Amino acid sequence: MSPLPQSTSARRTRTPAVDPACAAAVDLALDAAEDTAWPSEVGEHLGLRAEGDRVVTHGFACVDPAYEGWYWAVTVVRAARAKNVTVDECVLLPGDDAVLAPPWIPWLERLRPGDLGPGDLLPTASDDVRLAPGYTGTDDDSDFQTSWELGLGRVRVLSAEGRDEAVERWYDGPAGPASPLAQSAPAQCSTCGFFWLLAGELRQIFGVCANEYAPDDGRVVSADHGCGAHSEAVSIPGAAEHGPPIIDELGYELMPADEG
Repeated sequence: MSPLPQSTSARRTRTPAVDPACAAAVDLALDAAEDTAWPSEVGEHLGLRAEGDRVVTHGFACVDPAYEGWYWAVTVVRAARAKNVTVDECVLLPGDDAVLAPPWIPWLERLRPGDLGPGDLLPTASDDVRLAPGYTGTDDDSDFQTSWELGLGRVRVLSAEGRDEAVERWYDGPAGPASPLAQSAPAQCSTCGFFWLLAGELRQIFGVCANEYAPDDGRVVSADHGCGAHSEAVSIPGAAEHGPPIIDELGYELMPADEG
């Protein structure tokens, strides 16, 4: 009969002596486990451990296939100078080989791009490293354009770390040079008339596609990205119109059209 796992409190303090009366109350503990587990059955007695003075926990195997590796823990107690043993609690606990749910992860860490739907709100943490404090806004209309370019009037703007994360994500993503679409393109976006450069230093790497027929229309693309909707596709060597279709006549016969 294997002993039960030691509780955390028992490992931190002295091990109490096992009360003989509580240790002998196996049938009392079994009745409590069966009442709690009903209509399921309770398995064999696994052992006991002392939780404190005149406090003992009996363990019984759980035979429910949904709780493989779990056990019923029934704690019995006896008051000082009393002879009767009573049941304190009965719970189902995981054993060393129990099948447990994965650790809980906060929703913000579980969120992935594309999870946000219409009507959903995604609050941004006040200490988000991707953002930095903005500057004081201005009411002068003459300074509107300057304020907009510098980000004035916004509480927070992109930090250096946030900008670097975006650059890496965009460049390594489907709008970068390594995507299958870019690999089969006749030329890069940097030579396309529909390539609209971003402002600031990001214009050296990225722009926005302004071709309504392109798969990346309205999206940020890298300068070395590309697709078949390049503005100069017809003049790029190897990108001319296809020749006339070749008809495969194997497997059927050509019949003259009915003149009637």
